[in-house]
Amino acid sequence: DAEYLNLKTCFIMHRRIQLKWVMHLVFFIFLEAQIRYSIPEEMRKGSLVGNVAQDLGLDLKRLRSGRARIVTGEKIQYTELNADKGTLVVKERIDREQLCGDVTPCSFTFEILLEKPMELHLVTIEVLDVNDNAPTFQNNHLDFEISESAALGSRFVLESADDADVGENGLQNYVLTPNDKFLLKQHVNPDGSKYAEMVLQKPLDREEQPRLSLKLLAVDGGNPQRSGTVNIDVNILDANDNAPMFNQSVYKATVIENAPKGTLIVTVNASDIDSGSYGRVTYSFSKSKAGIADVFDIEEYTGRIYVAKEIDYEKDKKIEFRVEAKDQGGLTDSSKVEIEVVDVNDNAPVINVMSFTSPVSEDSPVGTTIGIINVKDLDSGENGQVRCSIEGSFPFKIKTNVRNYYALITDAALDREKMSEFNITVIVTDSGSPPLSTQRTFYLKVSDVNDNAPVFPLSFYSAQITENNSPGVSILSVQAKDPDENQNARVSYMLVESEISGSPVSDYVSVNVDNGAIHAVRSYDYEQIKELVFIVKAQDGGSPPLSSNVTVKILVQDQNDNPPQVLYPVQTGGSVVAEMVPRSADVGYLVTKVVAVDVDSGQNAWLSYKLQKATDRALFEVGLQNGEIRTVRQVTDKDAVKQRLSVIVEDNGQPSRSATVIVNVAVADSFPEVLSEFTDFPHDKEYNDNLTFYLVLALAVVSFLFITSLVVIISVKIYRWRQSRVLYQSNLPVIPYYPPRYSDTLGTGTLQHVYNYEVCRTTDSRKSDCKFGRAGSQNVLIMDPSSTGTMQRIQSEKSILDEPDSPVEVSVNFELCLYISNVCFVLAALITLNIFCPSITPNSSSQSFIIVYVNGKLSYVPCRPGVNYYMKILKHNFSHECVTQEIT
Repeated sequence: DAEYLNLKTCFIMHRRIQLKWVMHLVFFIFLEAQIRYSIPEEMRKGSLVGNVAQDLGLDLKRLRSGRARIVTGEKIQYTELNADKGTLVVKERIDREQLCGDVTPCSFTFEILLEKPMELHLVTIEVLDVNDNAPTFQNNHLDFEISESAALGSRFVLESADDADVGENGLQNYVLTPNDKFLLKQHVNPDGSKYAEMVLQKPLDREEQPRLSLKLLAVDGGNPQRSGTVNIDVNILDANDNAPMFNQSVYKATVIENAPKGTLIVTVNASDIDSGSYGRVTYSFSKSKAGIADVFDIEEYTGRIYVAKEIDYEKDKKIEFRVEAKDQGGLTDSSKVEIEVVDVNDNAPVINVMSFTSPVSEDSPVGTTIGIINVKDLDSGENGQVRCSIEGSFPFKIKTNVRNYYALITDAALDREKMSEFNITVIVTDSGSPPLSTQRTFYLKVSDVNDNAPVFPLSFYSAQITENNSPGVSILSVQAKDPDENQNARVSYMLVESEISGSPVSDYVSVNVDNGAIHAVRSYDYEQIKELVFIVKAQDGGSPPLSSNVTVKILVQDQNDNPPQVLYPVQTGGSVVAEMVPRSADVGYLVTKVVAVDVDSGQNAWLSYKLQKATDRALFEVGLQNGEIRTVRQVTDKDAVKQRLSVIVEDNGQPSRSATVIVNVAVADSFPEVLSEFTDFPHDKEYNDNLTFYLVLALAVVSFLFITSLVVIISVKIYRWRQSRVLYQSNLPVIPYYPPRYSDTLGTGTLQHVYNYEVCRTTDSRKSDCKFGRAGSQNVLIMDPSSTGTMQRIQSEKSILDEPDSPVEVSVNFELCLYISNVCFVLAALITLNIFCPSITPNSSSQSFIIVYVNGKLSYVPCRPGVNYYMKILKHNFSHECVTQEIT
C-alpha cells in the first residue's frame, strides 16, 4: 500500500497501450488505435501525460500534415495535443471527484483525429485519486430520542460521512467516543459505501442520566490521514419497548427519466405493535446517504415516495437509498429502496464540425470531401442510434465513415455559373420514439475557374464614319460578356493582326483594351479606302486565357473634299493656247469643250459648268451639264479677235467646290492673223518672281556657311599650335620605345599635343594590388595596321580632381600592374606625376613600360623596375581609367 501511494504521489504514469488495426473500405482506410494512460488528479497545467507519437508509432511529420487534433464532445477539454512534439499534456485542472463523483475507476475518453488519410485513435485517460478530501457529515450534530426501555442490542443508524475520494483515500471506518452505553458497529453496502450504527449494550435509565453527548469520528485511509466529526445528542425517553418493523427488507421500483415532479414511485410500509403514540409510525429518508431528499419526497405518515425533481438517466441509472420508520417513542427501523431509471429519448443528437472547406473550386472532381462531422447522442440503445441526411436536392451526399463520423462529399460536377453558393442543411435524426433531430446549415461558396470564353452579343459589327475624320475619334464599341468572375471575367480587347491595303490594321484603327471602344488612328480618305474590315479579339484574364473573335466592318462615307479637276483645256504657265472660231461660224458653233472630273463620289461628283466672265458674254455660252462652249449668235467683223472666257466648274456637294478655267478664243479665219494678235499677250509674272526670291535666298545661305567654316578651321589651327608650344616647354622625358605590332604614330616619340590623359592609380603605390574601375562600354583600338591586338577601356570609379584639396600642381603616386601584360595609361592635368615602375613577375619575359595616350595615339616609355618617373602635363580636366593590352 505504501508503494502504491508513493507512485501516485510522484505522478508516475502507467501506460497501457492496446493497438487495433481495422481496415475500413466504406470511404477511406482508417487506422484505429487505443491508448490508455493513468495520471493522478490535480496535476499542474502543462504536465506531461504521454508521448502520443511514440506510443502510436507515428511520425511527427504525420501529426503536422494530418492536422492532428483532439476531438471530444465535452465542454471542458482537459488535455491538449502538442503536434510539434507529439506529446499529450494537461490543459485544465482535473478534479477526479468533479469528473466522476464516486464512480471508480474514473476515466474520460477522447479521439485523436488525423486527416489525409483519416485516422482515428481512441485515447482513455484514467484519473487516479489522491487524498485531497476529508470525510464530511451533512449535519453538524445528530439528535436521537431513545426510550429508556430500549432493548439491549437496539440499533440506531448514524449519518454517514461523505468522502469524495475513493479507494484507500475514501472513508475507511468510524470511531465513536468511548462510553458504556453504546457500541459502534460498521456495515458495508453492496455498492461499497459504509455506514455505522449505535448498538445499545447497556440499559438506559432516564432518571440516572437523561441525556448523553457523544462524538462520531469518520476517518479515511489516505496519507496523511483525514477525518471529520459530528456531535451526537441522545435524549432518553420514557419506555417504548417495541420498534417499528418494515414488511420488506428491500423495496424495488422503476421510474422513467424526466418523470414529472410528484410522480409516485413506491410506497414503503412499517408497523409498530405498540399502541397510542408509540404505535404511530413516521417515515423519513435515512441520513446514510446525503442528497436523496433533493431528488425524492416521502410522505411522513403514508410512506409514499414521489419524484421531487427530474431524474437524468445519463447521470443516474440506478438509485439506492434507505428509509427509516420511527415511532413516537423514538424506536426506528430501516429498509432499503432500489429504483431503476428507465431511459427515454430526451437528448437530441449533437453535431460537431471537424473540418469544413469553403470555397471549393468548381472543377473539383466528384467525390471531393467538403467537410467532416461527428455526431453524438447521449441516449442509449436505439435512442442513441442516429442517421444523417441532406435536406433538399443538392449535388452533395453524406458518406458514413467510422463510429459516428460522416463525410460531406460532392455527388455531381459543380458549375459556379449556374449556382455560385449553397446552403447545405445536414439533418441528424435518432431512432427514438418519438425521434429527435438536429440540423446544421453549412454555407458553401463555389470558387471560379476559367471555363468560359468571352461572348460577343453580335456575330458581326458594322459602323460608318465620314472621311477626313479627326484621328482618335471614337467609331463604335464592342462588348463581350464573360460569365466567370473576378480576374477570369476581366475582358481585354485587342486587334487580330491583319492588313488593310498592304498596311497593318493598327495603322488604321485602335481598340481600347478595357472597354472595347474602337478609335480611328488616322484620318481616312474615301478616295483611297472605302471600307475597313478587321477582327477584334476579346480575351479574359484567366490562366490559361480564353478568347473569342468578332468581325468589324467600318464603311467610310464620302465627303465633298475634292474640287473638280479640269482636264481640258490644259492650263500652262507660259504659253498661250487659244481656240479658233471662224468669222463665218453660225449660231451654235462648237468652239471647244471643257472637260473636268471630280474624284468624289455620288452627288459630290456631279459637275455643272457656268460662264463666269467673258470678253463678250453675248457671243458665247457654256452647256450646264456637258461644258460645251458654243456661239450664241452669228460672228461679225466687229467682234474682237481675242476673246477670254472664264468658265467655272462646280460640283453638287454641300458646300460645293469649284474650279475655274481660262479659255482663250481667237475669232479669225487664218493662223497668221491669230499669231499677230497673241504675241503681246501678257504673261503671268508670279512664277518668275518666286524663282528670283529662292535663288537669292540660296546664295545667302551658302555664303554664310562658307565664312563660318573658314573661321572655325583657322581657330582650330591656332589653338593646336599654341598647345604644341606649351607641350614642348614641359620637358617631358620620353624614350621612343615601341613594342612589337605598335608604331610611333607621332614620329618623334614626344608628346606633341596633350588633351585628355587618364591614369590608373592605387591607394598605396608600394603595394601590389591595383584599384581598377568597372568596365566601360567603349572600346578603343590603336594598333599597327598589321597588328591584331585590341585595347579595352575600363572606366574608373572616381576622378582624381574629385578628391578634396586637390591643387593645380599635385604629386600623385601611380603603380602599373604588369603581372602578365596588363598596362595602365595616364590621362592627367597640369600636374607632376610620380609613376612607380613595379617589379616584373619572376620568370616572366614581359617588359614593363608606360603608355601615354594623346589624341587617340600612343607613345611608350620603357621603365626600370623599382624606379620612379616624373612627368608634367598641362591640362585641368583630369580623370583616370585603366587600359589593358595583351602583348606577345
